[in-house]
Amino acid sequence: MHTPDLHEWRRRADTLEPRAQAFIDGRFTTATSGRTFPTVSPAIGRVLAEVARSDADDVERAVRAARQSFENGTWSRCHPRERKKVLQRLAELVRKHGEELALLDCLDMGKPISDALNIDVPGTAAVFDWYAEAADKLYDQVAPTGEDALALVTREPVGVVAAVIPWNFPLDMAAWKLGPALVAGNSVILKPAEQSPLSALRLAELASEAGLPDGVLNVLPGYGEEVGRALGLHPDVDCLSFTGSTEVGKLFLRYAADSNMKMVWLECGGKSPNLVFADCTDLDAAARRAAFGIFFNQGQVCSASSRLLLERSIHDRFVDKLLAEVEALQPGHPLDPATRTGALVDVRQTERVMRYIEQGQKEGARLVCGGERVTIDAGDCYIRPTIFTGVTPDMTIAREEIFGPVLSILTFDNEAEAVALANDSIYGLAAAVWTDDLNRAHRVSRQLRAGTVSVNTVDALDPGVPFGGVKQSGFGRDLSMHAVDKFTQLKTTWIQLQR
Repeated sequence: MHTPDLHEWRRRADTLEPRAQAFIDGRFTTATSGRTFPTVSPAIGRVLAEVARSDADDVERAVRAARQSFENGTWSRCHPRERKKVLQRLAELVRKHGEELALLDCLDMGKPISDALNIDVPGTAAVFDWYAEAADKLYDQVAPTGEDALALVTREPVGVVAAVIPWNFPLDMAAWKLGPALVAGNSVILKPAEQSPLSALRLAELASEAGLPDGVLNVLPGYGEEVGRALGLHPDVDCLSFTGSTEVGKLFLRYAADSNMKMVWLECGGKSPNLVFADCTDLDAAARRAAFGIFFNQGQVCSASSRLLLERSIHDRFVDKLLAEVEALQPGHPLDPATRTGALVDVRQTERVMRYIEQGQKEGARLVCGGERVTIDAGDCYIRPTIFTGVTPDMTIAREEIFGPVLSILTFDNEAEAVALANDSIYGLAAAVWTDDLNRAHRVSRQLRAGTVSVNTVDALDPGVPFGGVKQSGFGRDLSMHAVDKFTQLKTTWIQLQR
């Protein structure tokens, strides 16, 4: 099987003609206003396309199409086995067009082509496959009553779902929302991030090819303050699912309160702690996974293990191992299959991360590697993997979500202190614990306030396992059958029986 090299990927990038219009009611269309916005590649430093700049008028069109498709029942009331077949075909089409989809995400947001091709594309297909298999396995209930009644509890789709996704995993995040929403029978309006809209538009085309009826999936590229706000305030949107910053998540809660009290499900920011105890005997594995936990996807991961908590007695030894791992993670061209660390999504995010690095130094943290912005070819959105030691809990870099390749290392002397440091955050998305003591693994995991606690690994993930957080990391869950709960509502049908 031919594996494209850097030269081949460059050639494909030069000839790429991505879909750039909105997708409404089964067809591509320009924005009502006729306006567009540029999507700029941090990988090659040029405009990839002028994308339709949707606004409130286009939201109105998409909501109307979604509502009509929901009410006519071609998807919402079709047999579960039909939904299963469509989602299975979509999964297969994602695999078939995997190189194209990977190239779109690589160019659009700067991630390494190998990650997009070998992690994101298979992960996206796996999510659609998983929910396809669930389609005809969603059972309703019969409630316990007296002999004179029969009470049925049925699960019904909520109706029109708005899904607003971030730019860090454009294809994956679309699948995380669409899989459970579609398998439940809803119609969806997907709003991709303005920084990375291209793969979502291509995915809509593939979904139509797979047999999804017109109007069931609509994709509106555009800015958050225009499209996102209009979706949040629209009285005919029944449910909104959002992945992104805590700040924006709070806006959606306000929009729901100011409109129709629509259900809002949030997966927001994180400042995930990674606790390494001295009784962990495989420090090499712990260091390797710690590097992955913060530097994968250039640190642009909501659950990134951005706070490393080390027991004081192993601090120096562990840092040495970590620095050795970082040597292989220096930025490279995203289209090079050998690259493990690519570009940040855009200039604005790059400058934001650099300000945090400067703030860390000003507040007294010790910069032990990285901290530099570099240019590769025409792109200048690259930052070397950055590690700070001597970080204290009150420092900005220990408290705020940076969303970049910046690791803060803190120390602790005992288990109670480790748990207290880990929980000293407004966030609670994920955490990791490294220990050979099974009792400690259980004991600490129970005390950590996080949606997912990974033991002797980091950021454990699977389509069958729920993902989400507590505190200001949000609520509700993506993935697993629990995600279907977000997009359904329960109906009780009470039948009084005659004797």
